[in-house]
Amino acid sequence: MAAIRHTLHKEVFLPNDERLVGVVNVAKASKKKKTAFLCLAVNNEKPSLITVNQVKKSDKDGYKRKNSWQLRELKLVDGKDENKLTGEFDLHFEKVYKWIANSPSEKNAFIKCLWKFCSHQPRSKPTFTNIPKDLLQDPDSSPNMGVVTPSIGEEVSVLEPEDYQALTAREESDLETLMARYNFVIGNAEEFTEQLARELSELDAANIRSIMASEQKVQGLMNMLQTSLDEITELETRLDVYDMILKNVKDSVAQMEEKDACMKIQHKNNMKLLEELENMISKLDLSDKHRAALDGDLKTPDGIAACTVAAKALQEAANAQINPGLMKMSAYTEQKADLDKLQSRFAIRLSHHLNNLFLHLGNEVEENLTHLASDLTLPKHSNCHRQLLPYTELMNWLKDTEPNSYTQLCRVYTTALSKLYEKEIKYLFELAKEKITKNGYEKDRKYKTLGSNQDLVLKASVKTKSLSLLGMDPEQYGSDLDVQEWEGFDRILENLLSALEPICLSEQKFCVKYFGLQSDISASQSNHSNLTIPVPQGLTPTSSSHSLSLSHAGSEEVLMSALKKEKQINEELRRMMGELFASLEPELVSFISHFDKIDGFYSMYVLVRMSQHVMSAQDTGSFLSMTFASVLVQAKRNFDKFMQSQIRSIEDAKVSKKSRCGILPFVANFEKFARQAENIFKSSERRTDLNRWYSKLVKAIFDEVVKVSLEHQKTPQEVVQMENFHHLFTMFFQLKIPCLESERKEAKQKYNDALQAYVTLYFGRPLEKLNLFFEGVENKVAQGVKENEIGYHLAFSKQELRKVIKEYPGKEVKKGLESLYKKVEKHLCEEENLLQVVWHSMQDEFIRQYKYIESLIERCYPGAKISLEFSIDDILAFFSEIARSH
Repeated sequence: MAAIRHTLHKEVFLPNDERLVGVVNVAKASKKKKTAFLCLAVNNEKPSLITVNQVKKSDKDGYKRKNSWQLRELKLVDGKDENKLTGEFDLHFEKVYKWIANSPSEKNAFIKCLWKFCSHQPRSKPTFTNIPKDLLQDPDSSPNMGVVTPSIGEEVSVLEPEDYQALTAREESDLETLMARYNFVIGNAEEFTEQLARELSELDAANIRSIMASEQKVQGLMNMLQTSLDEITELETRLDVYDMILKNVKDSVAQMEEKDACMKIQHKNNMKLLEELENMISKLDLSDKHRAALDGDLKTPDGIAACTVAAKALQEAANAQINPGLMKMSAYTEQKADLDKLQSRFAIRLSHHLNNLFLHLGNEVEENLTHLASDLTLPKHSNCHRQLLPYTELMNWLKDTEPNSYTQLCRVYTTALSKLYEKEIKYLFELAKEKITKNGYEKDRKYKTLGSNQDLVLKASVKTKSLSLLGMDPEQYGSDLDVQEWEGFDRILENLLSALEPICLSEQKFCVKYFGLQSDISASQSNHSNLTIPVPQGLTPTSSSHSLSLSHAGSEEVLMSALKKEKQINEELRRMMGELFASLEPELVSFISHFDKIDGFYSMYVLVRMSQHVMSAQDTGSFLSMTFASVLVQAKRNFDKFMQSQIRSIEDAKVSKKSRCGILPFVANFEKFARQAENIFKSSERRTDLNRWYSKLVKAIFDEVVKVSLEHQKTPQEVVQMENFHHLFTMFFQLKIPCLESERKEAKQKYNDALQAYVTLYFGRPLEKLNLFFEGVENKVAQGVKENEIGYHLAFSKQELRKVIKEYPGKEVKKGLESLYKKVEKHLCEEENLLQVVWHSMQDEFIRQYKYIESLIERCYPGAKISLEFSIDDILAFFSEIARSH
């Protein structure tokens, strides 16, 4: 056990600066095979910390601490039985731990160690119960508690006396020096003590003699202190005299300080007043040079520049921020009235000049407009803008100072220019109509001969009935010349829209700059994008660009105010552009409506072309973009109306009921319609609109095919459906339109169903009596008669079967097939070329019936050597010969 104690102390506790003072080998009561060590350890610090540790042996032949409890947490030690030697005991911490020691002696030694150390705890001592009383001795009777040292295992003292003080390093050094002076052995300790006592007495005597020798010096020091006290007393007396003298001066000095403070405050106030007056004078003063410039020339560039500078100075003076207290001065009132009068006079003069200039420029441009270019372009008004741009800052000044005059000038400008734009736009659209009509005239001239060119133009211009309806005669539907005319219209429409864009955007940019229709938000955006002339954005303040430009706008109220101001400015700009180009939207709507009445196919081109211009617009909030968007709505309505008319034409299509039906007109026309629509909507963003109408058109075609097949008198309904659905399936397969994939499958299914129905109905059962005979045979079998016993029934005997078979020799069968071929040929049309397909299906049906009859003969009449008078090879030869002969 001593070796284990030594190992535990060395491996577990010594590295942590602890000492092992007690150990017991134990096992848990519930797990007796697993042993451990309960160790009582004390650290080397002060105050000492005593812990109870559970140590286990690890797999690598080492010891490891598993649990640890402080001794002060121990509440109860239960020895189980004080009269009986047992190794069981309990330790009550926060939980109860039950242990069994290796031997009762180890248990008692450990509990005794616990008792000694717990007795020295200041408070919360644990309770010891069921323990022999001889173990619980008074700890004072044995003050030295054992501890196992890491080297020899002897007991050493753990507790030290309270008055013990260890030697310091200096004391230890002095003691060693003293011991070195006397070469005594241990046995001469008394002699060493006597020697130390003699030296101490000599030192005390020397100290007394030194104190007595310094008595005279102490007396001299006392005399000097007395002299100093006398001098200090005399000095205090003189200070009291001086204080009495200065007491009378104190009041005078206080009065002087008060007067000096008042003078400083008065001077400071005077300086502030002078500063305010100088500031007011400098802000309200308008130099003679500026006054003269306000009456100067407004026509020359130098005069305009001088007026601009003077107007800004006048505005700054009139709007100067002055202290409210100074506004009551008569001088301020007079100067303010003078500035207001001067500002009002200059505003009237400037308004009259700009009003006359607007009217003059409008009339001058209109007079010079002798003719427009023959191509689809609008004249630029850059010269007019160039003359007005020098007045930009003056117009903005007028907007801030005289809003009524500014509004009146805006009205004059829009009135003067709107008439000019109206004539130009009207001429542009008339020219476009003329070019399109000329293309139509050229088309008519290729296949018509009329009396005069004037009649041709008249006939082409009054053409009001559409030639592009699916329900019309295929010979009149959409020739190549019609396609050329449609594409020519598309090119002219693109040129027309492209001619409008630069003029409208140029005028909008001019109005934004000249009339100051730009908010702080738009200005911030234009600065970030490096635009020389900013273009206002749409009313979409939630965009990311708005968020960036308003990130430093401050509070939410400031942000909402800025957005509200921008909305007002944008509305004002659109209103002005709407007055300038009031005729643009009506002319454009009239233009597309005119050609929509001529041919609904034009609505497709208009829808695609207008969508491109609306979606490609950089400024979605501009007047032109919103105008195009409004026209796009009308174009969409025209397109929907045209597609609806196509459905009506399908429903109203007239089919001759006195002749063979063939391919219906709307089925034949749909391929041309779809190819042209695909060409128009290729790569267009309006593709979804066409796809939606595709589904409606095809559904209407399917329904009408079924309807016509039921009502037609000359052609069987199966043939009508078979031919038309086959044509539709083939057409869908060739067009490869993704959105019609389900319709393609449906057309194929309807075609197959109609083909099967036709073959079943008209081919029938050429061997009718044989089929009836074997139907009776099947009925007997169903009633329970065995197949090999059928021949014993009189009605189904072998003789009766041979009689029936003799009625169908090969010649008669071939004759019946020839008659059937003629009937099928009469039903089917040559356009779809389905005769061979139907004939081959009938051949397959005949072979199926033949095999059915042969199988019944083999099962019901085995060994009778009965068979039909013709074979499958004969059937194939019959069908092939009949097909070749026709």
